Amino acid sequence: MPQRILVVDDDPVQRRLLETMVQRFGYVTLTADGGDAALALLTGTAAGGIDCMVLDLMMPDLDGLGVMARMRSAGIAVPVIVQTAHGGIDNVVSAMRAGAQDFIVKPASAERLQVSLRNTLQAHALKGELARAKRSRDGTLTFADVVSRAPTMRAVLRAAEKAAASTIPALIEGESGTGKELIARAIHGSGERRARPFVAVNCGAIPETLVESTLFGHEKGAFTGATDKHLGKFVEASGGTLFLDEIGELPLNAQVKLLRALQEGEVEPVGARQPVRVDVRIVSATNRDLLADVKAGRFREDLYYRLNVFPVQVPPLRQRREDIADLARHFLARFAAEEGKPARELTGDALALLQAFSWPGNVRQLENTIFRAVVLAEGDTIGVDDLPQILAQLAQDNRRDTSDTANDISRKSVSIVPDLAEPQPWSDADDGRKERSAPQDGSALALIDAHGQVRPLDEIERDVIRFAIAHYRGQMSEVARRLRIGRSTLYRKLDGLGLDEAPTSLPAE
Repeated sequence: MPQRILVVDDDPVQRRLLETMVQRFGYVTLTADGGDAALALLTGTAAGGIDCMVLDLMMPDLDGLGVMARMRSAGIAVPVIVQTAHGGIDNVVSAMRAGAQDFIVKPASAERLQVSLRNTLQAHALKGELARAKRSRDGTLTFADVVSRAPTMRAVLRAAEKAAASTIPALIEGESGTGKELIARAIHGSGERRARPFVAVNCGAIPETLVESTLFGHEKGAFTGATDKHLGKFVEASGGTLFLDEIGELPLNAQVKLLRALQEGEVEPVGARQPVRVDVRIVSATNRDLLADVKAGRFREDLYYRLNVFPVQVPPLRQRREDIADLARHFLARFAAEEGKPARELTGDALALLQAFSWPGNVRQLENTIFRAVVLAEGDTIGVDDLPQILAQLAQDNRRDTSDTANDISRKSVSIVPDLAEPQPWSDADDGRKERSAPQDGSALALIDAHGQVRPLDEIERDVIRFAIAHYRGQMSEVARRLRIGRSTLYRKLDGLGLDEAPTSLPAE
């Protein structure tokens, strides 16, 4: 999804000119005719989707300095570019002291405004990443650090915020790589225990013979190799939060002892004579269907209901495609800073390619993809050529879909190519064509689903667009030309075909 820019100017002509220029740069625009209207947008439902504001300094009623003062008191961190027809040094100093990132004198040229927007957005992203990295080290991540604007994730975060307000045991469910540990850290960092330890344990990575020692500790000499006393994760997390990741991998004998520790509030280290009292808040996570494991006898039912008091279901990335662009920019800012690379932005074609991919590895796969692209990139932008694995995977998926489609059509004795000997529902007079040919290799398309029903038109259109993106290697101008639609229409279809919410405005052709 393109980044959103709020344009604030009381002059309707200037506001429209700025809006047109910003759209031409590839951003989505929101507009306000004054300071009060701007603050209403910044504090309303659209606030989380505003990435930058171009603010007129001189306005009746509430001026630009007043807007920035109220933003500062309300804790609104949207970066601001100030513009005014009065470019005196006093105005510049006042605006910068009030918190503006840049200053533009009216009338602003397109080149000057574009550079200012690009630099401001990049600087803000890098500043946010540095602050987020510090909070991650300190264990004080909050829900504000979760990069998401998808409606499906908003419901998840609202539920998790309620869990953070108490000590209720929470079970975070979702596919591998969806960000379950980040949610767990946000629950801890937003609750009363945020000043206490957050201890994470991957239950699937502990050898079965060491599970009890790792979780509950052991005394010196309790077994061969126990040369020192070990406190255990429960004691380490006492007063804070213990995060049990991949809880479904825990052996059955360890599940019994874990249940007792949760019920009694105490643990018994291996070789100890007395139990140790602990006070921990339990947050667990799994990528398995624990209820199915309970029915199959692989997971204790009593432990399941002890852990699953407050379930939180994190959707996979393919169900929240609105987050792909924001996550990609977030990872780009981080890796470019860590690697000392000049890459600072993704091209529109690269973003469209990322949004067309299904991401079976979820957010973790996207993170690694951007990391690889930052290393490969030679300039300050990342294009489709820096995403070779995504291009190859899209092409492979389309070839597989084509093969499956051909087999399905053969089994059902249904052809998507009309018999040329039969009368056609349209003739060459309808579109000026003189002949029709059968699909070439790679262009077969399923019209019938697995239940023998005709597939919905939007699903077919989505498959056509995904195939075209892979076929033309992410060159969106060529994709739009071959599909005989405008480039902005193509981006709108990518957003609108059940994959993303359509933006309020779109880049100009």
